Amino acid sequence: MVTKFMGETSAKLRQIFDLIRDEPGVYLFDEFDAIGSDRSLENDVGEMRRVLNALLQFIEQDTSDSLIIGATNNPLLLDRALFRRFDDVMHYSLPDEPSRLQLVENVLGTMRGRLGWKGILRESDGLSHAEIDHACRDAIKAAILADQTKVETKALILTLRERRQTHDRK
Repeated sequence: MVTKFMGETSAKLRQIFDLIRDEPGVYLFDEFDAIGSDRSLENDVGEMRRVLNALLQFIEQDTSDSLIIGATNNPLLLDRALFRRFDDVMHYSLPDEPSRLQLVENVLGTMRGRLGWKGILRESDGLSHAEIDHACRDAIKAAILADQTKVETKALILTLRERRQTHDRK
Protein backbone atom coordinates (compact mmCIF):
# COMPACT_ATOMS: atom_id res chain seq x y z
CA MET A 1 0.00 0.00 0.00
CA VAL A 2 2.87 2.39 0.76
CA THR A 3 4.63 3.52 -2.40
CA LYS A 4 7.46 5.85 -3.23
CA PHE A 5 5.31 8.09 -5.43
CA MET A 6 3.91 11.22 -3.87
CA GLY A 7 0.17 11.07 -3.31
CA GLU A 8 -0.17 7.44 -4.39
CA THR A 9 -0.30 6.02 -0.86
CA SER A 10 -3.12 8.38 0.10
CA ALA A 11 -4.96 7.47 -3.10
CA LYS A 12 -4.66 3.76 -2.28
CA LEU A 13 -5.85 4.47 1.24
CA ARG A 14 -8.90 6.25 -0.20
CA GLN A 15 -9.64 3.16 -2.36
CA ILE A 16 -9.43 0.91 0.69
CA PHE A 17 -11.81 3.09 2.70
CA ASP A 18 -14.20 3.22 -0.26
CA LEU A 19 -14.16 -0.59 -0.20
CA ILE A 20 -14.66 -0.58 3.57
CA ARG A 21 -17.76 1.55 3.04
CA ASP A 22 -19.12 -0.53 0.15
CA GLU A 23 -18.17 -4.06 1.26
CA PRO A 24 -18.74 -4.72 4.96
CA GLY A 25 -16.06 -6.95 6.39
CA VAL A 26 -13.07 -7.17 8.67
CA TYR A 27 -10.13 -5.10 7.43
CA LEU A 28 -6.72 -5.72 8.96
CA PHE A 29 -3.91 -3.22 8.63
CA ASP A 30 -0.85 -5.20 9.68
CA GLU A 31 2.37 -3.31 10.50
CA PHE A 32 0.10 -0.34 11.18
CA ASP A 33 3.04 1.83 12.19
CA ALA A 34 4.03 2.02 8.49
CA ILE A 35 1.14 4.43 7.90
CA GLY A 36 0.36 5.52 11.45
CA SER A 37 3.74 6.71 12.72
CA ASP A 38 3.88 9.56 15.20
CA ARG A 39 4.01 12.90 13.40
CA SER A 40 6.51 14.26 15.91
CA LEU A 41 9.24 11.70 15.13
CA GLU A 42 12.49 13.23 13.92
CA ASN A 43 12.66 10.97 10.85
CA ASP A 44 9.15 11.96 9.77
CA VAL A 45 8.66 12.52 6.06
CA GLY A 46 6.13 15.11 4.94
CA GLU A 47 4.35 12.68 2.63
CA MET A 48 3.82 10.17 5.44
CA ARG A 49 2.45 12.95 7.64
CA ARG A 50 -0.12 13.65 4.91
CA VAL A 51 -0.92 9.91 4.73
CA LEU A 52 -1.47 9.83 8.49
CA ASN A 53 -3.71 12.89 8.34
CA ALA A 54 -5.75 11.25 5.57
CA LEU A 55 -5.95 8.01 7.58
CA LEU A 56 -7.17 9.87 10.65
CA GLN A 57 -9.88 11.56 8.58
CA PHE A 58 -10.95 8.32 6.90
CA ILE A 59 -11.28 6.52 10.23
CA GLU A 60 -13.10 9.48 11.78
CA GLN A 61 -15.59 9.64 8.90
CA ASP A 62 -16.18 5.89 8.71
CA THR A 63 -19.81 4.98 9.36
CA SER A 64 -19.70 1.53 7.77
CA ASP A 65 -20.52 -1.76 9.43
CA SER A 66 -16.96 -2.91 8.80
CA LEU A 67 -14.46 -3.74 11.49
CA ILE A 68 -11.11 -1.98 11.11
CA ILE A 69 -8.14 -3.50 12.92
CA GLY A 70 -4.66 -2.04 13.14
CA ALA A 71 -1.86 -4.32 14.37
CA THR A 72 1.70 -3.38 15.25
CA ASN A 73 4.65 -4.72 17.18
CA ASN A 74 5.72 -1.13 17.85
CA PRO A 75 2.86 0.72 19.57
CA LEU A 76 5.22 3.43 20.77
CA LEU A 77 5.73 4.49 17.15
CA LEU A 78 2.02 5.16 16.59
CA ASP A 79 0.60 8.65 16.62
CA ARG A 80 -1.47 9.23 19.77
CA ALA A 81 -4.40 10.54 17.70
CA LEU A 82 -4.89 7.04 16.27
CA PHE A 83 -5.72 5.63 19.69
CA ARG A 84 -8.66 8.03 20.00
CA ARG A 85 -10.10 6.84 16.66
CA PHE A 86 -10.49 3.21 17.72
CA ASP A 87 -13.19 1.92 20.04
CA ASP A 88 -10.85 -0.53 21.71
CA VAL A 89 -7.09 -0.79 22.08
CA MET A 90 -5.71 -4.15 23.09
CA HIS A 91 -2.16 -4.76 24.22
CA TYR A 92 -0.59 -8.18 24.31
CA SER A 93 2.42 -8.39 26.56
CA LEU A 94 5.15 -10.98 26.42
CA PRO A 95 4.07 -14.32 27.86
CA ASP A 96 4.79 -15.04 31.51
CA GLU A 97 6.35 -18.31 32.68
CA PRO A 98 3.13 -20.36 32.94
CA SER A 99 2.04 -19.12 29.50
CA ARG A 100 5.41 -20.02 27.97
CA LEU A 101 5.24 -23.51 29.48
CA GLN A 102 1.70 -24.03 28.14
CA LEU A 103 2.67 -22.68 24.72
CA VAL A 104 5.67 -25.02 24.41
CA GLU A 105 3.58 -27.99 25.53
CA ASN A 106 0.81 -27.15 23.05
CA VAL A 107 3.07 -26.60 20.06
CA LEU A 108 5.27 -29.63 20.66
CA GLY A 109 2.26 -31.87 21.28
CA THR A 110 3.17 -35.52 20.72
CA MET A 111 6.74 -34.52 19.83
CA ARG A 112 7.33 -33.43 23.44
CA GLY A 113 9.76 -35.67 25.25
CA ARG A 114 11.07 -35.34 28.78
CA LEU A 115 12.14 -31.72 28.83
CA GLY A 116 14.29 -29.69 31.20
CA TRP A 117 11.81 -26.91 31.85
CA LYS A 118 14.14 -24.70 33.88
CA GLY A 119 16.47 -24.10 30.93
CA ILE A 120 13.63 -23.83 28.41
CA LEU A 121 11.75 -21.28 30.49
CA ARG A 122 14.95 -19.28 31.05
CA GLU A 123 15.75 -19.23 27.32
CA SER A 124 12.19 -18.35 26.32
CA ASP A 125 11.97 -15.41 28.73
CA GLY A 126 11.55 -12.15 26.81
CA LEU A 127 10.42 -13.82 23.58
CA SER A 128 6.99 -13.27 22.08
CA HIS A 129 4.38 -15.95 21.57
CA ALA A 130 5.23 -16.09 17.86
CA GLU A 131 8.97 -16.38 18.49
CA ILE A 132 8.47 -19.26 20.92
CA ASP A 133 6.05 -20.93 18.51
CA HIS A 134 8.58 -20.68 15.67
CA ALA A 135 11.38 -22.00 17.86
CA CYS A 136 9.26 -25.02 18.82
CA ARG A 137 8.39 -25.70 15.19
CA ASP A 138 12.06 -25.41 14.20
CA ALA A 139 12.95 -27.92 16.93
CA ILE A 140 10.26 -30.29 15.64
CA LYS A 141 11.65 -30.03 12.09
CA ALA A 142 15.18 -30.69 13.37
CA ALA A 143 13.98 -33.76 15.28
CA ILE A 144 12.18 -35.13 12.22
CA LEU A 145 15.22 -34.55 10.00
CA ALA A 146 17.36 -36.37 12.60
CA ASP A 147 14.86 -39.26 12.51
CA GLN A 148 13.85 -38.64 16.14
CA THR A 149 10.33 -39.04 17.54
CA LYS A 150 10.71 -36.47 20.32
CA VAL A 151 12.18 -32.99 20.69
CA GLU A 152 15.09 -32.88 23.10
CA THR A 153 15.75 -30.07 25.58
CA LYS A 154 19.09 -29.20 24.02
CA ALA A 155 17.57 -28.82 20.54
CA LEU A 156 14.73 -26.64 21.80
CA ILE A 157 17.09 -24.41 23.79
CA LEU A 158 19.22 -24.03 20.66
CA THR A 159 16.24 -22.90 18.55
CA LEU A 160 15.09 -20.50 21.29
CA ARG A 161 18.59 -18.96 21.35
CA GLU A 162 18.52 -18.65 17.56
CA ARG A 163 15.21 -16.77 17.77
CA ARG A 164 16.64 -14.47 20.43
CA GLN A 165 19.71 -13.73 18.28
CA THR A 166 17.60 -13.21 15.17
CA HIS A 167 15.69 -10.49 16.99
CA ASP A 168 18.75 -9.04 18.76
CA ARG A 169 17.51 -9.87 22.21
CA LYS A 170 20.08 -10.64 24.85
